[in-house]
Amino acid sequence: MVGRIRVEVPEIPVKEVVELPADKTALIIVDMQNDFVKPGGKLRVPDAEKTVPAIRRLLERARSHRVMTIFTKDTHYPGDPEHRIWGEHVLRGTWGWEIIDELKPIEGEIVVEKTRYDGFYGTPLDDLLRVYGIEHLIIVGTVANICVLHTAGSAALRWYKIYVPMDGISALNEFDYYVALRQISFLYLGTIVKSVDGIRFVGEGPWRRARQSQP
Repeated sequence: MVGRIRVEVPEIPVKEVVELPADKTALIIVDMQNDFVKPGGKLRVPDAEKTVPAIRRLLERARSHRVMTIFTKDTHYPGDPEHRIWGEHVLRGTWGWEIIDELKPIEGEIVVEKTRYDGFYGTPLDDLLRVYGIEHLIIVGTVANICVLHTAGSAALRWYKIYVPMDGISALNEFDYYVALRQISFLYLGTIVKSVDGIRFVGEGPWRRARQSQP
């Protein structure tokens, strides 16, 4: 309900399975940092921690197929004007700024620091993707209608094909979650996938990593 008005969510097409070429696909994990995910975080998203097992499964599958993987880190400095909106959070160098242990990047994976919601704004993300011939982007992480949505929007405006698994994103509330899915599907012609388990990679990509166990 909005005031006395009931708002219905339009139908959102959802696919059970998508198959993507490993050498033309990148996985982007958006802002899975302590401040957003963990108890004690300064801007904790209630459902973010529930998405961790799903994102971890997708990450391991991407690693096994040598798919390019990029982590974004929301990054702020003291006095950032964004703190007037959300309060102080993810200050560079603090515990809250670090990516959660369960999803820590390993050697050979890329971390992009961004100072605004959009992962492309003022970062080398587009250049990195184009250098490696990427056409398809799987986007997971938090917050669904903020940094995930702005990053997906910027990607779509650059004509990347977008895929978002429903169990791989989280929002501050249910309304915001479905708004993000609707915008990504309707406005940006992205593909909504029911689960990370329905995303399959075909072949192998060129992206080499150090082989090491994860926590």
